[in-house]
Amino acid sequence: MGYVTTKDDVEIFYKDWGPKDAPVIFFHHGWPLSADDWDAQMLFFVAHGFRVVAHDRRGHGRSSQVWDGHDMDHYADDVAAVVKKLGVEKAVHVGHSTGGGEVIHYVARHGEDRVSKAVLISAVPPLMVKTEANPGGTPKQVFDDFQAALAANRSQFYYDVPAGPFYGYNREGAKPSQAVIWNWWRQGMMGSAKAHYDGIVAFSQTDFTEDLKGASIPVLVMHGDDDQVVPYADSGPLSAKLAKNGTLKTYKGFPHGMPTTEAATINADLLAFIKG
Repeated sequence: MGYVTTKDDVEIFYKDWGPKDAPVIFFHHGWPLSADDWDAQMLFFVAHGFRVVAHDRRGHGRSSQVWDGHDMDHYADDVAAVVKKLGVEKAVHVGHSTGGGEVIHYVARHGEDRVSKAVLISAVPPLMVKTEANPGGTPKQVFDDFQAALAANRSQFYYDVPAGPFYGYNREGAKPSQAVIWNWWRQGMMGSAKAHYDGIVAFSQTDFTEDLKGASIPVLVMHGDDDQVVPYADSGPLSAKLAKNGTLKTYKGFPHGMPTTEAATINADLLAFIKG
């Protein structure tokens, strides 16, 4: 574990586990979490002989709580700084939710020669917010309400999200895990309210369409059809179609937070794609 200093003097925390000469998987977390959200994946892939890297996005987790730069361009550049520091080019980049947007924007902004494959899990591309060009998107008012709830009582909001739609715990017959809920809350509360407030705009209003169209590396899109946070129909199938070498894998009944609640399935499918 350590820190990388970016060109605008932001300290980015990272984890780097496993043999230095092993093939690398770089994990990108979702909003408003941290590298800790990948525990189930990082332990699994280390055990299978990989080197695994994950960072805390600026303003999240243990990284600097800076005032500005909470946008996809800075997010991608911060990833590039970690890649350069660790020398982990040609890695497989795996992103969940906002992290999926970060992955494809990093590929577009910093070049495919640095990446071997990309995986977007329950990810925000191509565009979440409803616009004239994206009539099937989520109304902007929904994201405005997220910001209002965060500003009014972040602690309560960060309990309600994982206790409800994030893991599908609001579905009939679901068996909520308080440990999972509180771990989400813990990660969220470690970060900066300002970074998270601005990050809502970053993940909801950034259009990744051209990033996806420009990608020629293999891109695996994994999405649950019961995702209540990033609706399946407006994201997964569209992203896979836009990427030149995209593949869609749909999970019946899986929630947004499926890397945690369905880790065994997700890990096995990731391993098959990475080794394929």
